[in-house]
Amino acid sequence: MGCFKRLDKVLANMGFGSRKDVKKLIKSGAVEIEDIVVLDPEMKVDPEMQSIKVNGREIDYKKHIYLMLNKPQGVITATEDRRLRTVLDLIDEEYLKFQPSPVGRLDKDTEGLLLLTNDGMLNHNLTSPRKHVDKEYYAEILGKVGIKDIEAFKEGVVLDDGYKTMPAELKILEGAPVSRVIVKIKEGKFHQVKRMFEAVGKKVIYLKRLSMGTLKLDENLRPGEYRELTEQEIEDLKSLL
Repeated sequence: MGCFKRLDKVLANMGFGSRKDVKKLIKSGAVEIEDIVVLDPEMKVDPEMQSIKVNGREIDYKKHIYLMLNKPQGVITATEDRRLRTVLDLIDEEYLKFQPSPVGRLDKDTEGLLLLTNDGMLNHNLTSPRKHVDKEYYAEILGKVGIKDIEAFKEGVVLDDGYKTMPAELKILEGAPVSRVIVKIKEGKFHQVKRMFEAVGKKVIYLKRLSMGTLKLDENLRPGEYRELTEQEIEDLKSLL
């Protein structure tokens, strides 16, 4: 069964401008439904079943977009900044028109998985402290990480502001003067992984997010590259909530 929506709302969702801009566009005769020019912005259409053309070009209807970015170091997780490069500066215009936002944040010097979407409900649910969505990181630590640290993380550590974290998983890949570890946390406090290691007397010198919930970083994406999520990845993420 089709899902009918107002034409002006469909085009606004597709990034063709504000509702006011879209009404002007439609009334100018630039929009066709099934090859027939339509002048009524309030006309009901089924964008998933009907052919919609704008200025002679057929549009591929999407209400929401979901992008997996391998965030590089030196880029900030923000939608705009006057001085520094943001994650949106890495995204092409065809996606920017949907006004995607980062889901959570990664520090300027942290690499790895960052999801960007205009699906506000998914964004809210994935970042809500109540949902306890797992986030997994690879980290390199100045200082030898050992069993005591695993136990401390399992209990939850007290951060510099007195907050005690939820239990976290710490797996040692290599215990050495510079240790290599995997950390899994269920919350996302400011600089949390770095502050957790500071709480046990160690320092993070490299940090990369590997996964968030069911979504795992695509190993084929180099830092700064991104791709759309597959239907299965989107479905799996939504099943968490």
